[in-house]
Amino acid sequence: MNSIPDLPPAERRDWIAGLIGDFCAGPANTLQDTTDERAWSAPLVGFARGDDPLWRQYKEVVDPDHWTPAEIFASTFPGTTFEPADLTVICWILPQTERTKADNRVETTFPAERWARSRIFGEAFNSLLRQHVADTLCVLDCQAVAPHLSPAWSRRDSERYVFSSTWSERHAAYAAGLGTFGLCDGLITPAGKAMRVGSVVARVALPPTPRPYTDHRSYCSFFADGSCGECIGRCPVGAITQAGHDKLKCSAHVSHTAAFVRERYGFEGYGCGLCQTGVPCESGIPVAKWARP
Repeated sequence: MNSIPDLPPAERRDWIAGLIGDFCAGPANTLQDTTDERAWSAPLVGFARGDDPLWRQYKEVVDPDHWTPAEIFASTFPGTTFEPADLTVICWILPQTERTKADNRVETTFPAERWARSRIFGEAFNSLLRQHVADTLCVLDCQAVAPHLSPAWSRRDSERYVFSSTWSERHAAYAAGLGTFGLCDGLITPAGKAMRVGSVVARVALPPTPRPYTDHRSYCSFFADGSCGECIGRCPVGAITQAGHDKLKCSAHVSHTAAFVRERYGFEGYGCGLCQTGVPCESGIPVAKWARP
Protein backbone atom coordinates (compact mmCIF):
# COMPACT_ATOMS: atom_id res chain seq x y z
CA MET A 1 0.00 0.00 0.00
CA ASN A 2 1.50 3.30 -1.12
CA SER A 3 -1.11 5.75 0.06
CA ILE A 4 -3.98 5.81 2.55
CA PRO A 5 -6.11 7.89 0.13
CA ASP A 6 -6.12 4.95 -2.29
CA LEU A 7 -8.35 2.99 0.11
CA PRO A 8 -12.15 3.35 0.32
CA PRO A 9 -13.17 5.65 3.20
CA ALA A 10 -14.41 2.89 5.52
CA GLU A 11 -11.21 0.91 4.99
CA ARG A 12 -9.14 4.01 5.73
CA ARG A 13 -10.81 4.30 9.12
CA ASP A 14 -10.33 0.62 9.86
CA TRP A 15 -6.68 0.77 8.82
CA ILE A 16 -5.98 3.75 11.08
CA ALA A 17 -7.84 2.15 13.99
CA GLY A 18 -5.71 -0.96 13.42
CA LEU A 19 -2.54 1.13 13.37
CA ILE A 20 -3.42 2.54 16.80
CA GLY A 21 -4.51 -0.82 18.19
CA ASP A 22 -1.38 -2.60 16.98
CA PHE A 23 0.90 -0.03 18.60
CA CYS A 24 -1.02 -0.34 21.86
CA ALA A 25 -0.52 -4.11 21.71
CA GLY A 26 3.24 -3.65 21.38
CA PRO A 27 6.03 -3.51 23.95
CA ALA A 28 6.05 0.28 24.41
CA ASN A 29 2.71 0.15 26.24
CA THR A 30 4.16 -0.39 29.70
CA LEU A 31 4.06 1.01 33.22
CA GLN A 32 7.85 0.57 33.30
CA ASP A 33 7.71 -1.49 36.47
CA THR A 34 9.71 -4.65 37.18
CA THR A 35 7.42 -6.77 34.99
CA ASP A 36 6.69 -4.21 32.26
CA GLU A 37 3.00 -4.51 33.02
CA ARG A 38 0.74 -3.04 30.36
CA ALA A 39 -0.22 0.60 30.97
CA TRP A 40 -3.43 0.72 28.94
CA SER A 41 -6.24 -1.54 27.85
CA ALA A 42 -7.35 -1.72 24.19
CA PRO A 43 -8.05 1.74 22.77
CA LEU A 44 -11.26 3.30 21.49
CA VAL A 45 -10.86 5.29 18.26
CA GLY A 46 -13.03 8.06 16.80
CA PHE A 47 -12.89 10.57 13.97
CA ALA A 48 -14.07 14.18 13.55
CA ARG A 49 -14.27 16.33 10.46
CA GLY A 50 -11.79 19.15 10.13
CA ASP A 51 -14.60 21.55 9.25
CA ASP A 52 -16.90 20.59 12.13
CA PRO A 53 -18.48 23.80 13.54
CA LEU A 54 -17.43 22.69 17.05
CA TRP A 55 -13.83 23.75 16.41
CA ARG A 56 -14.92 27.39 16.10
CA GLN A 57 -17.11 27.05 19.18
CA TYR A 58 -14.08 25.91 21.16
CA LYS A 59 -12.65 29.40 20.83
CA GLU A 60 -15.48 30.41 23.13
CA VAL A 61 -15.66 27.45 25.52
CA VAL A 62 -11.97 26.45 25.75
CA ASP A 63 -9.80 29.45 24.86
CA PRO A 64 -9.83 32.18 22.19
CA ASP A 65 -6.49 30.81 20.99
CA HIS A 66 -7.61 27.17 20.85
CA TRP A 67 -6.61 25.89 17.42
CA THR A 68 -8.97 24.70 14.78
CA PRO A 69 -7.59 21.67 12.91
CA ALA A 70 -6.95 23.97 9.94
CA GLU A 71 -4.90 26.38 12.07
CA ILE A 72 -2.52 23.80 13.52
CA PHE A 73 -2.24 22.05 10.13
CA ALA A 74 -1.45 25.28 8.28
CA SER A 75 1.20 26.31 10.81
CA THR A 76 2.82 22.86 10.61
CA PHE A 77 2.76 22.65 6.82
CA PRO A 78 3.11 26.27 5.63
CA GLY A 79 2.38 26.87 1.97
CA THR A 80 0.15 23.80 1.66
CA THR A 81 -3.14 24.42 -0.12
CA PHE A 82 -6.07 22.68 1.51
CA GLU A 83 -9.61 23.10 2.76
CA PRO A 84 -10.70 22.34 6.35
CA ALA A 85 -12.95 19.63 4.91
CA ASP A 86 -9.81 17.85 3.66
CA LEU A 87 -8.75 17.23 7.27
CA THR A 88 -9.76 14.63 9.84
CA VAL A 89 -9.02 14.66 13.55
CA ILE A 90 -8.15 11.13 14.66
CA CYS A 91 -8.76 10.59 18.37
CA TRP A 92 -8.27 7.71 20.75
CA ILE A 93 -9.11 6.79 24.32
CA LEU A 94 -6.57 4.79 26.34
CA PRO A 95 -8.55 3.11 29.15
CA GLN A 96 -6.87 2.36 32.44
CA THR A 97 -6.39 -1.35 33.11
CA GLU A 98 -8.56 -3.20 35.61
CA ARG A 99 -5.58 -3.59 37.95
CA THR A 100 -4.82 0.11 37.93
CA LYS A 101 -8.45 1.02 38.57
CA ALA A 102 -8.77 -1.52 41.37
CA ASP A 103 -5.65 -0.17 43.09
CA ASN A 104 -6.73 3.46 42.85
CA ARG A 105 -10.30 2.68 43.88
CA VAL A 106 -9.24 1.94 47.45
CA GLU A 107 -7.06 5.03 47.84
CA THR A 108 -8.41 8.08 49.66
CA THR A 109 -5.66 10.72 49.47
CA PHE A 110 -2.80 9.85 47.15
CA PRO A 111 -2.60 7.85 43.91
CA ALA A 112 -1.85 4.14 43.80
CA GLU A 113 1.52 3.28 42.31
CA ARG A 114 0.02 1.88 39.12
CA TRP A 115 -2.01 5.08 38.66
CA ALA A 116 1.03 7.30 39.17
CA ARG A 117 3.00 5.15 36.72
CA SER A 118 0.23 5.42 34.13
CA ARG A 119 0.22 9.19 34.54
CA ILE A 120 3.96 9.43 33.83
CA PHE A 121 5.05 6.40 31.84
CA GLY A 122 1.64 5.72 30.34
CA GLU A 123 1.40 9.29 29.10
CA ALA A 124 4.92 9.02 27.71
CA PHE A 125 3.61 6.05 25.72
CA ASN A 126 0.67 8.18 24.60
CA SER A 127 3.12 10.71 23.18
CA LEU A 128 4.95 7.91 21.36
CA LEU A 129 1.61 6.82 19.95
CA ARG A 130 0.83 10.36 18.79
CA GLN A 131 4.18 10.55 17.01
CA HIS A 132 3.85 7.04 15.57
CA VAL A 133 0.45 7.78 14.04
CA ALA A 134 1.56 11.14 12.61
CA ASP A 135 4.84 9.78 11.24
CA THR A 136 3.22 6.70 9.69
CA LEU A 137 0.57 8.78 7.93
CA CYS A 138 3.17 11.21 6.62
CA VAL A 139 5.15 8.32 5.13
CA LEU A 140 1.96 7.15 3.43
CA ASP A 141 1.36 10.53 1.73
CA CYS A 142 -0.98 11.91 4.38
CA GLN A 143 0.44 15.00 6.06
CA ALA A 144 -0.32 14.74 9.77
CA VAL A 145 0.52 16.47 13.03
CA ALA A 146 -0.09 15.67 16.69
CA PRO A 147 -1.16 19.07 18.09
CA HIS A 148 -0.11 18.20 21.63
CA LEU A 149 3.46 17.58 20.41
CA SER A 150 3.71 20.80 18.44
CA PRO A 151 6.38 23.23 19.75
CA ALA A 152 3.65 25.87 19.56
CA TRP A 153 1.32 24.03 21.95
CA SER A 154 0.97 25.81 25.26
CA ARG A 155 -0.97 25.66 28.49
CA ARG A 156 -1.81 28.94 30.14
CA ASP A 157 -3.68 30.68 32.90
CA SER A 158 -7.12 31.81 31.81
CA GLU A 159 -9.15 34.58 33.41
CA ARG A 160 -12.37 32.85 32.35
CA TYR A 161 -11.46 29.17 32.64
CA VAL A 162 -8.56 29.18 35.15
CA PHE A 163 -6.43 26.97 32.89
CA SER A 164 -6.66 26.51 29.14
CA SER A 165 -4.53 25.34 26.23
CA THR A 166 -4.13 25.77 22.51
CA TRP A 167 -5.41 22.21 21.92
CA SER A 168 -7.58 20.20 24.29
CA GLU A 169 -7.41 16.44 23.79
CA ARG A 170 -10.66 15.88 25.70
CA HIS A 171 -12.54 18.40 23.57
CA ALA A 172 -11.16 16.75 20.45
CA ALA A 173 -12.50 13.43 21.71
CA TYR A 174 -15.88 15.02 22.39
CA ALA A 175 -15.96 16.22 18.78
CA ALA A 176 -15.09 12.70 17.64
CA GLY A 177 -18.08 11.17 19.41
CA LEU A 178 -16.03 9.50 22.13
CA GLY A 179 -17.52 11.01 25.27
CA THR A 180 -19.04 13.87 27.24
CA PHE A 181 -17.95 15.73 30.35
CA GLY A 182 -18.82 15.02 33.98
CA LEU A 183 -19.19 17.10 37.12
CA CYS A 184 -15.45 16.86 37.81
CA ASP A 185 -14.63 17.89 34.18
CA GLY A 186 -13.43 14.37 33.32
CA LEU A 187 -14.50 12.88 29.98
CA ILE A 188 -16.96 10.01 30.38
CA THR A 189 -16.48 7.54 27.52
CA PRO A 190 -17.91 4.10 26.69
CA ALA A 191 -14.82 2.75 28.48
CA GLY A 192 -15.40 5.06 31.43
CA LYS A 193 -13.70 8.13 32.83
CA ALA A 194 -10.49 6.43 33.95
CA MET A 195 -8.48 7.00 30.78
CA ARG A 196 -6.19 9.28 28.80
CA VAL A 197 -6.77 10.85 25.38
CA GLY A 198 -4.66 11.46 22.28
CA SER A 199 -5.21 12.91 18.83
CA VAL A 200 -3.67 13.63 15.43
CA VAL A 201 -4.82 15.99 12.68
CA ALA A 202 -4.35 14.45 9.23
CA ARG A 203 -4.97 15.44 5.66
CA VAL A 204 -7.18 12.50 4.81
CA ALA A 205 -10.92 12.47 4.25
CA LEU A 206 -12.69 10.05 6.58
CA PRO A 207 -16.32 9.63 7.58
CA PRO A 208 -16.76 11.12 11.07
CA THR A 209 -17.78 8.96 13.99
CA PRO A 210 -21.46 9.56 14.79
CA ARG A 211 -21.88 11.90 17.73
CA PRO A 212 -24.97 10.55 19.49
CA TYR A 213 -25.17 13.34 22.04
CA THR A 214 -26.03 17.01 21.64
CA ASP A 215 -25.18 18.13 25.17
CA HIS A 216 -21.64 18.17 26.51
CA ARG A 217 -22.78 16.57 29.80
CA SER A 218 -25.14 13.88 28.49
CA TYR A 219 -23.27 10.93 30.03
CA CYS A 220 -23.06 12.34 33.57
CA SER A 221 -25.77 11.11 35.95
CA PHE A 222 -25.49 14.23 38.09
CA PHE A 223 -26.55 16.43 35.19
CA ALA A 224 -28.96 13.87 33.74
CA ASP A 225 -31.18 13.48 36.80
CA GLY A 226 -29.24 14.49 39.91
CA SER A 227 -28.82 10.87 40.93
CA CYS A 228 -25.05 10.90 41.39
CA GLY A 229 -22.28 13.20 42.58
CA GLU A 230 -20.08 10.46 43.99
CA CYS A 231 -16.97 12.15 42.60
CA ILE A 232 -17.58 14.91 45.17
CA GLY A 233 -16.77 12.58 48.05
CA ARG A 234 -13.85 11.01 46.23
CA CYS A 235 -11.89 14.27 46.06
CA PRO A 236 -9.49 14.46 49.03
CA VAL A 237 -9.30 18.26 48.99
CA GLY A 238 -12.90 19.26 48.29
CA ALA A 239 -12.16 20.45 44.77
CA ILE A 240 -15.46 19.04 43.45
CA THR A 241 -18.83 20.34 44.60
CA GLN A 242 -22.29 20.53 43.08
CA ALA A 243 -21.10 23.80 41.58
CA GLY A 244 -18.40 22.00 39.62
CA HIS A 245 -14.63 21.57 39.62
CA ASP A 246 -12.22 23.92 41.40
CA LYS A 247 -9.20 23.64 39.13
CA LEU A 248 -6.88 25.54 41.46
CA LYS A 249 -7.53 23.25 44.43
CA CYS A 250 -7.21 20.20 42.19
CA SER A 251 -3.95 21.36 40.62
CA ALA A 252 -2.44 22.21 43.99
CA HIS A 253 -3.20 18.73 45.33
CA VAL A 254 -1.83 16.99 42.23
CA SER A 255 1.39 18.98 42.58
CA HIS A 256 1.55 18.01 46.26
CA THR A 257 1.46 14.32 45.33
CA ALA A 258 4.91 14.53 43.72
CA ALA A 259 6.70 14.25 47.07
CA PHE A 260 4.55 11.26 48.04
CA VAL A 261 5.23 9.47 44.76
CA ARG A 262 8.96 10.09 45.08
CA GLU A 263 9.18 8.90 48.68
CA ARG A 264 6.73 5.99 48.51
CA TYR A 265 7.24 4.64 44.99
CA GLY A 266 10.77 5.75 44.17
CA PHE A 267 10.31 7.66 40.91
CA GLU A 268 9.60 11.20 39.84
CA GLY A 269 5.90 11.48 39.22
CA TYR A 270 2.54 12.70 40.41
CA GLY A 271 -1.14 12.02 39.93
CA CYS A 272 -4.46 11.56 41.66
CA GLY A 273 -7.39 10.18 39.64
CA LEU A 274 -9.48 9.46 42.73
CA CYS A 275 -12.51 11.10 41.12
CA GLN A 276 -12.06 8.80 38.12
CA THR A 277 -12.17 5.61 40.19
CA GLY A 278 -14.63 4.29 42.72
CA VAL A 279 -17.44 6.10 40.90
CA PRO A 280 -20.26 4.81 38.64
CA CYS A 281 -18.62 6.27 35.53
CA GLU A 282 -15.24 4.65 36.21
CA SER A 283 -15.55 2.01 33.47
CA GLY A 284 -18.56 2.99 31.38
CA ILE A 285 -21.49 5.34 30.85
CA PRO A 286 -23.78 5.29 33.89
CA VAL A 287 -26.78 7.12 32.39
CA ALA A 288 -29.35 4.48 31.43
CA LYS A 289 -30.20 6.14 28.11
CA TRP A 290 -26.60 5.86 26.94
CA ALA A 291 -25.20 2.88 28.84
CA ARG A 292 -24.16 -0.12 26.81
CA PRO A 293 -26.15 -3.34 27.43
